[in-house]
Amino acid sequence: MKINKVYLPLLLFSTLAVGFLLGGIFIAVPPSPTITSKNETKQKLSRLIDFIDSEYVDDVNTDSIVDQTVTGILEKLDPHSIYIAKNEAEDAAQDMRGNFVGIGVNFFIEKDSVIVINPVKGGPSEKAGIKAGDRILFADNHKLFGKKVNSDKLYKVLKGEPDSNVLLTIYRKSEGKQLKVNVTRNTIPVKSVDVALMVNKNTGYIKINRFAETTYREFEIGLSQLIKKGANSLILDLRDNSGGYMEEAIKIADDFLKDNKLIVFTKNKKGKIDKTFATKNGIFENGKVAILINENSASASEIVAGAIQDNDRGLVIGRRSFGKGLVQRDMPFKDGSSVRLTIARYYTPTGRSIQKPYENGSEEYLNEFLARYHNGELYAKDSIKVADTLKFKTPKGKIVYGGGGIVPDIFTPIEATKGNEMVPMLMQSGVTMNFVFKIIDTDRKAFSKLKYHQIIDKVNRADFYFELFKKHIYESDAYMDLEANKNYVKRYLTAEFCRQLLGEQYYYLIVLKDDLMVKEALKN
Repeated sequence: MKINKVYLPLLLFSTLAVGFLLGGIFIAVPPSPTITSKNETKQKLSRLIDFIDSEYVDDVNTDSIVDQTVTGILEKLDPHSIYIAKNEAEDAAQDMRGNFVGIGVNFFIEKDSVIVINPVKGGPSEKAGIKAGDRILFADNHKLFGKKVNSDKLYKVLKGEPDSNVLLTIYRKSEGKQLKVNVTRNTIPVKSVDVALMVNKNTGYIKINRFAETTYREFEIGLSQLIKKGANSLILDLRDNSGGYMEEAIKIADDFLKDNKLIVFTKNKKGKIDKTFATKNGIFENGKVAILINENSASASEIVAGAIQDNDRGLVIGRRSFGKGLVQRDMPFKDGSSVRLTIARYYTPTGRSIQKPYENGSEEYLNEFLARYHNGELYAKDSIKVADTLKFKTPKGKIVYGGGGIVPDIFTPIEATKGNEMVPMLMQSGVTMNFVFKIIDTDRKAFSKLKYHQIIDKVNRADFYFELFKKHIYESDAYMDLEANKNYVKRYLTAEFCRQLLGEQYYYLIVLKDDLMVKEALKN
């Protein structure tokens, strides 16, 4: 069970790249009109590309040149104005739509095989009889095993139009036989609300992973269910939420704030200010609220946290957020690519910008983020650097700061020994998921018979699975002190076993029980 040596670090740091692609606050507006100009300077690029196309001595991919040029221009602006190539644009748009059309399976590729982790509950594959552990060999006549299989090819053959059919040939390891299964493609939701559950008799918990088109609707359904179960206190978890649509964040903040409370305001290059206020009849205006944030909470997440903090509505708990106070708008091109351009800054109700500096370029901007792992900020609030010149006061006189993220009201250190800050990222990554899947897959019939408390006992009774996992990680040349973080590692291993065998809610029942931020929220 050896992990590719390159795979682990790439996976652990992938959240940074995702944050820059999806983490911007952007406004849902009709497509911008095509921009034209007679200005000679502005026509230089177009004329140069035409000249190269028609006259250059060798064949050149001018599309590639244009992509590089546009990217270079945007890099001169700010770290969040980006070019999205046409081969990436659909994936980005799909993620923010909150759905796609396909067969509905979670999978990974190993040893040249496509392995189903589990079918999406209620989705086309589950309805057709696809099970966890199935290997997909063919989709119609398309071979899906061997060295040439990659994710791009898979998506092309497994996605399609609604109500279209695909004949899958699968190998069911648990039964040792091949099967042919006809699956009718349909719309598959991509959830932005991971879970909504009760952590005690009167406290609800909701985890939001991003702000997509469907987020408020998912949030409203989850919160309404929790209220019916007796929730008069709510923990809203925005950790590792890199942002998304501004409107969705505003609607969620509105549910907590009374009529006419300022949620956020924006200012563009012309100095125009647009203020957004809470409306009547928010569904949780009187209940107790705690917002959980960390160093990966950005943009739209910071709007919600800032609105709650600046209006003295509830507590913000955790670690300093990313510090993203810019608003983007998409400008699509005819070829399917687009530019996501920064068009305004946003400010929290007290008037603070939480955008961290980027004047010295993207490299320093990124290094500031990574530096938090080395300057002690993850372990002590005193290590957070705030500018005394950027102090603001809430209506009740609480001091809050601008200039670099939301500083929490209650600081909570990272749950890892010093020098092993990557352990939490490891335990919440695909590495852990793949490891647990392989263990289950060795005897799926036996594991599937286990009940909730039996799974907990099996994983925690001894260190058998912990030692296997430790060996698994060491063989990848990822040198982390798992022994010093044994309890934390075992908690997440147990949770992952529960998720794959019983479902998402059981994962959170395990991890939240000893979660330091949740404990702080329940105490306060």
